[in-house]
Amino acid sequence: MPHASEPSAPRETAVYTHGHHESVLRSHTWRTAANSAAHLLPELRAGLDVLDVGCGPGTITADLAALVAPGRVTAVDAAEDVLVKARTTAAERGLDNVDFAVADVHALDFPDDSFDVVHAHQVLQHVGDPVRALSEMRRVCRPGGVVAARDSDYRSFAWYPELPGLDDWLDLYRRVARANGGEPDAGRRLVSWARRAGFTEVTATATAWCFGTPGEREWWSGLWADRTTSSGYADLAVRGGHATAGDLAAVAGAWREWGAAEDAWFMVPHGEILCRVS
Repeated sequence: MPHASEPSAPRETAVYTHGHHESVLRSHTWRTAANSAAHLLPELRAGLDVLDVGCGPGTITADLAALVAPGRVTAVDAAEDVLVKARTTAAERGLDNVDFAVADVHALDFPDDSFDVVHAHQVLQHVGDPVRALSEMRRVCRPGGVVAARDSDYRSFAWYPELPGLDDWLDLYRRVARANGGEPDAGRRLVSWARRAGFTEVTATATAWCFGTPGEREWWSGLWADRTTSSGYADLAVRGGHATAGDLAAVAGAWREWGAAEDAWFMVPHGEILCRVS
């Protein structure tokens, strides 16, 4: 499998680790522009044209569309099935300024200088060549516009109580993600990838999600327990020889044990970049 530093055909080469099981969409539909793209919001204004790469079920997309109307948002994803959900999200919010298309970020089917803003949330950790992806995002962004990306950094995740089963989960997830061609510790690499993609004006920030209330703990632990045993990620872990069904059941049990602890706390840190196109 080609790496970012090696020449490769302009196409997707990685397998999306999570898939689109209900337990995955449970977390994706929770995301908003406020909790997942705050670094980009000061750049937005009415009338801008936005490309939202890897839009998933479209909750962030819909927020962006409301902020830039009457400007248009073009939302793309590699999976047609999740675009059905994104279209439904836009329709339910009464938005008529969103277009949807299947696309590969390594070879975007748009002319140069097509958009004022190009945005990707939790995308670069899953692609085969993040530098090529950022180069394509830069190509389709107009001079003076911005390319924004935000990705979590799994090796920096922190939690309490420090259950050994969650150490097993993190080790397993990182191995499966890398075997699929991705980079789970993407957050710390965003600046490096952006500079290799040709950006010279890069603003780097970091923010985190934190789950510490009883409701947040129940939600976060439940979706990861279900994801560990029932999602595409679970299938990839077993088929790839990274874990047995028994191993996954044990990890899911650790997630539920963590979620039941009255003093449980979990932090998901993210790296963020805002790249000005010259």
